[in-house]
Amino acid sequence: MPALSVISQATTEHVEPADRIHYWEDYNRKALVGLSCTSYSEQGLLARQTNLELGGLRLAEIAGNAHVIERSPLTVRSTPKDSVFATLLLKGEAVFLHENGCLAATAGELVVYDTRRPYLFGFSSSMRQILVDVPRELFTQECVGGGLSGPMLFGRGTAHEGALVAALGSLLGGLAAPHGGHDPADAERAVLDLLRQLAEERTGGRPGPGAYRSQLIVAEDYIDRHLHDPCLGAAQVAGIMGISVRHLARIFESTGTTPARHITERRLIRAHEELTGPRARATTIADVAHRWGFSSQAHFARLFRAKFGLTPSEARVQRKPAF
Repeated sequence: MPALSVISQATTEHVEPADRIHYWEDYNRKALVGLSCTSYSEQGLLARQTNLELGGLRLAEIAGNAHVIERSPLTVRSTPKDSVFATLLLKGEAVFLHENGCLAATAGELVVYDTRRPYLFGFSSSMRQILVDVPRELFTQECVGGGLSGPMLFGRGTAHEGALVAALGSLLGGLAAPHGGHDPADAERAVLDLLRQLAEERTGGRPGPGAYRSQLIVAEDYIDRHLHDPCLGAAQVAGIMGISVRHLARIFESTGTTPARHITERRLIRAHEELTGPRARATTIADVAHRWGFSSQAHFARLFRAKFGLTPSEARVQRKPAF
């Protein structure tokens, strides 16, 4: 499946230092949200941004040096934006100032806020984040019925809250990576489900039936990106998601398989793609087996034949022609 569609990209690297702030403000006003920016670095603002489309959501992957962005009351009025932003900080430290106080965020934490209200986001060092732009009406329908009463910081509350933020980070990291992923509709639903669960966790609610679906997408995404790791197993996946191995098994029950069988199935499919691809002759079957996490070539051959009705050697002979 192709990667998510890139809407636009920008970097200040090739812009004259004196013009970088204006360039960045103009780009964000058109691509994301109206804001003003300040940089105290002698180099000026060094920043880059990629905007991606995910169904009714937008993702923005942003990195830069120390800087401050502000959406003042005047900016809110002059460039209206009716969205809820969920910003996951991947690197650095930040302060989020709003009309009723201040939040301090570190890498691995999530700030959720309403773009109709003024705020200031300050980054004291180099930073990287993934921002989810959720239309406010969609957020109200799918995540928080009454909307946001104010900005919220997630990641340092309960263990379950931390696990949900980690799961969201794993999912967003996979979506923003330049490779294939899950169906955009499924991924969009998973993002919204995780944001809803975070809101429920904060308000004392209980996860609804959509929880397993979103967690399944997160688990499958992590597995697909780590198939090369020979140590990949249920315990590793569960640990990354902050859940028990037993709970991970319950998540996979709806698919009629187990985490271990799913991992093996995905490895066999990827090995088959390589052995029937145009570069099949450039590698050995032993290398393919090793590359996709099989420690024994004989074991790989048995599993391969059981699934595809051919040995790896026979599959390679019948490889797809190169065009």
